[in-house]
Amino acid sequence: MIRQVLEPEQKALEINLDNSIYGAFAEIGAGQEVARYFFKVGAAAGTIAKTMSAYDKVVSDHIYGSEVTGRYVCESRLYKMLDHEYDLIINRLHEERPNTKLFAFADTVSAINYTKTIKGSGWMGIRFQLHPNAEPNDVVLHVKMRDKNNTLQQQAVGILGVNLLYACYHYHDDPEAFIVSLMDQLRERVRIDMIRIDGPDFKDIDHRLLSLYLVKHKLCDVAMFNSEKKNIHASEFLYKAQVMVVRGSFRPVTHVNHDMVKKGFEQFKAEPDVIPKKAHLLTEITMDNLRADGKIDEKDFLDRTELLCHLGQTVVVTNCKERHKLTDYLSDYKVSKIGIVIGAREMLNLINEKYYQNVDGRLLAAFGELFSQDVKLYVYPSLQEGSSELMVSKNLPIPEGFKFLYKHLEERGQIEDIKEINPDILHIFSKEVLDMLQTGEEGWEKMVPDSVAKMIKEDCLFNYPCQRMEFEY
Repeated sequence: MIRQVLEPEQKALEINLDNSIYGAFAEIGAGQEVARYFFKVGAAAGTIAKTMSAYDKVVSDHIYGSEVTGRYVCESRLYKMLDHEYDLIINRLHEERPNTKLFAFADTVSAINYTKTIKGSGWMGIRFQLHPNAEPNDVVLHVKMRDKNNTLQQQAVGILGVNLLYACYHYHDDPEAFIVSLMDQLRERVRIDMIRIDGPDFKDIDHRLLSLYLVKHKLCDVAMFNSEKKNIHASEFLYKAQVMVVRGSFRPVTHVNHDMVKKGFEQFKAEPDVIPKKAHLLTEITMDNLRADGKIDEKDFLDRTELLCHLGQTVVVTNCKERHKLTDYLSDYKVSKIGIVIGAREMLNLINEKYYQNVDGRLLAAFGELFSQDVKLYVYPSLQEGSSELMVSKNLPIPEGFKFLYKHLEERGQIEDIKEINPDILHIFSKEVLDMLQTGEEGWEKMVPDSVAKMIKEDCLFNYPCQRMEFEY
């Protein structure tokens, strides 16, 4: 992926000098920073039909309609802005400018405040034509600002807006370059943790890959999509909710994976402080796991998530090797309770790693990071080597120096075994199933849910040898 990285002023001027691109800017909350770039480089009349900022909530409601949630920095507000401004630009100019690609840009942003109780975040989007008189496309993203003062955050919003508009017209045929270009001159200043690209010119795009690119290129540490393979953001469905996370390779989903998800979530929802209707389940795949073979295989990633989406799961792609990074992310959205499903053997490895790396007295801080929020670990049993006894939270061979802390966490109810599991499936491991299905060895179908086996065979997932099987048949 070779491309020239331009300054925002260069991008803005190039767009201004392109007479085929013309539209409106509507910005709320952080000034008119995006439009300002196009004004200050000159030739803005070539791009800008209108700029506005409905900063007052009453005025904003009169223009775009009131918000039922009372939140103005939200996804629904952005779409209302795009609907209104794009309809206006089309109605007023489509006959006057028949050879022009029209657009409406909008953002609703809450920049950092004086007391720094608001960190700075918002929504940004554009509805645009790639060809004159064509049906429009939408690009919508969520951004979190990292600069420590209001002025710098406003500047970052301006640069990001220029990058977004430029990407729509110059990188629309290369989704990965599109994603990477958004961070031009912004590295470490913003985080983009959701992007959605829709429209007739992007009907073949796979939104799951957009989430992967965000995390792969370090635009964020957490991105997610739902079972319909649509990119979503935590602020829109996890706000003040309760969340359970199940991490795994899911390569493929086995009976053990399915049992961990099902039994763990049932137990989580049965907790007295969990409201079942507000409980959400997230299946997590980490970048470390995706890179286990040396590099990220996009088809392998899509195969894993194809099965998870088929099973109705919301998928989270993360760069959170340390689990507390994900819980910290969720805490930004006031998630009231977090449950983490973890295998007993993985639990033991986690304890040993923390213990032997922190024998100098930092043990409490090292392990306490995971429990700094309202977090509870649900331990799924593992087979003991050379024994018929199951390894569970109660009989883990805990290092002597860690037993007091471990007992404390148990007594606080932050560690609990998953109950009513099926011990007859504990011999199943995803890696063995993967080897069997790729080599055509019989018997792997019994180790995965029926619908998973069917999908693997029908869609040739994970390099299942479909052609060879058909020939032999």
